[in-house]
Amino acid sequence: MSTTFTIDTSTSRATPVSAPMKRVTVPAVRKRKGGEPLVMLTAYTVRTAQLLDPYCDLLLVGDSLGQVVYGLPSTVPVTLEMMAAHGAAVVRGSYHAMVVVDMPFGSYEASPEKAFESASWLLKQTGAAGVKLEGGVTMAPTVKFLVERGIPVMGHVGLTPQAVNTLGGYGARGRTQEEATKIIDDGQAIAHAGAFSIVVEGVIESIAIELTRSIDCPTIGIGASAHCDGQVLVSEDMLGLFERTPRFVKRYGDMASFISERAAAYAGEVRARSFPGVEQTYQPK
Repeated sequence: MSTTFTIDTSTSRATPVSAPMKRVTVPAVRKRKGGEPLVMLTAYTVRTAQLLDPYCDLLLVGDSLGQVVYGLPSTVPVTLEMMAAHGAAVVRGSYHAMVVVDMPFGSYEASPEKAFESASWLLKQTGAAGVKLEGGVTMAPTVKFLVERGIPVMGHVGLTPQAVNTLGGYGARGRTQEEATKIIDDGQAIAHAGAFSIVVEGVIESIAIELTRSIDCPTIGIGASAHCDGQVLVSEDMLGLFERTPRFVKRYGDMASFISERAAAYAGEVRARSFPGVEQTYQPK
């Protein structure tokens, strides 16, 4: 029995509740290789985690929160403290999905020891089950170091947003044979180092298919291929909260318009003094 948190949606307050934790585990994710596709979405808050949890195998607390939540120009300025705060919130808001937290730029590249210090701190602060880090052949020794010390690692190859300054933008990767070969080599190196799954982002589809077939751990595509072992999207993109979305995003809603319309209705009623009405105010008994 573990103590976790639920949200009383009538009051929006977190209440500690003793409940058995039956989350998706690392071995369960590995077993999905070549089977039913894994479903992963990003989450940054308790309430979003609650809403997504029943439908997802994994919830990713992505460093994309730098742009989505904080309005930063890239993921580069994101800190460990940001990841810890949002990671803990997502863990509190979920019961089923495995929660994975991104390691931000600068928190793991210097050495395997530095990566272990950052990753272990993140897991202690959040209660998450694993971390995700970007990079291929160069980061394979770090992945091996972490896995051997009990930290589950999700890899990330192809378009790696933390390297946007080096890559020169967010364009698809693998258009040259040299780049395609590097992506395959990177993915295989991370898989052989012990990653339990690998995000494959923004690559030519044939590369994603080849990599998926060549490694034993599941691949999770984003701008890759339906032939990957799973898929991930930024939830705010998927829900249509932004006017512009990447090519690889399918918008399953238009939440931006929905919110704007409701905000406009609220503003109109406030200015007309029709809100609050009798139903929303306290009258003498």
